[in-house]
Amino acid sequence: MENFNFPVISLDKLNGDERKATMEKIKDACENWGFFELVNHGIPHDFMDTVERLTKEHYRKCMEERFKELVASKGLDAVQTEVKDMDWESTFHLRHLPESNISEIPDLTDEYRKVMKEFALKLEKLAEELLDLLCENLGLEKGYLKKAFYGSRGPTFGTKVANYPPCPNPELVKGLRPHTDAGGIILLFQDDKVSGLQMLKDGQWIDVPPMRHSIVVNLGDQLEVITNGKYKSVEHRVIAQTDGTRMSIASFFNPGSDAVIYPAPALVEKEKSDEYPKFVFEDYMNLYARLKFQAKEPRFEAFKASNVNLGPIPTA
Repeated sequence: MENFNFPVISLDKLNGDERKATMEKIKDACENWGFFELVNHGIPHDFMDTVERLTKEHYRKCMEERFKELVASKGLDAVQTEVKDMDWESTFHLRHLPESNISEIPDLTDEYRKVMKEFALKLEKLAEELLDLLCENLGLEKGYLKKAFYGSRGPTFGTKVANYPPCPNPELVKGLRPHTDAGGIILLFQDDKVSGLQMLKDGQWIDVPPMRHSIVVNLGDQLEVITNGKYKSVEHRVIAQTDGTRMSIASFFNPGSDAVIYPAPALVEKEKSDEYPKFVFEDYMNLYARLKFQAKEPRFEAFKASNVNLGPIPTA
């Protein structure tokens, strides 16, 4: 499918004459795509190669066999009709903030643990930098979004490491069903050889092109609320492929569980009532966990209906 100019942004251009044009590209990507791909983002390529090598080794050693057994036990390798309640993916989750659980995840080698910890630190720094670029484009003071995410213990930050093995019936089983991401800003290091990630743009599914050493960025539901709809979270999915295993390392930089999320007063037009609700992030996540593969609007509506008990939104 044609990618009609999927936005690719070179972050090193922010330091010179091209800063204004680059900020404009970021603004356009946030307003019209909800997705963009970063190159020259400052994370060394050889380090990313190490992350990729160790992730693929770990999958082959520790997860591949288990996935095959699961597929066989559920009869998924011979399905005849569309499977609507399961994804063709093999995953594990790491938590980095407020505290790391990397030391508790079984089967990881010491080298892999150390590398993933270091990768998380680099991504956290990149996420914070991106949030400030968004603030600048939105006319919010520097640090506003980071503060909005803060809660009492800082943001939550975690990584979903996924592999999408070859699938005999990709038209019947999705790698990952269509959904928007619930959280804040998502940074994805994806396979540069096996594609599969698609986003919905103007009613069409288009590929998020695999590019070596790039970081794909997409915006979650919380940024849609805080920007009062100026930026939207966008539906995306993973199509399983018949050959090749696709690696995906998605890191979610999200509000703290007790952070109260609501539209930035500076972005709420005086004469219009708020389009978006105010809620505690954890409550949103609890609802999302049940309704992940459904449209996001009813989730927002549910909180608008319950907003009465949170009191007026401060406009200072």
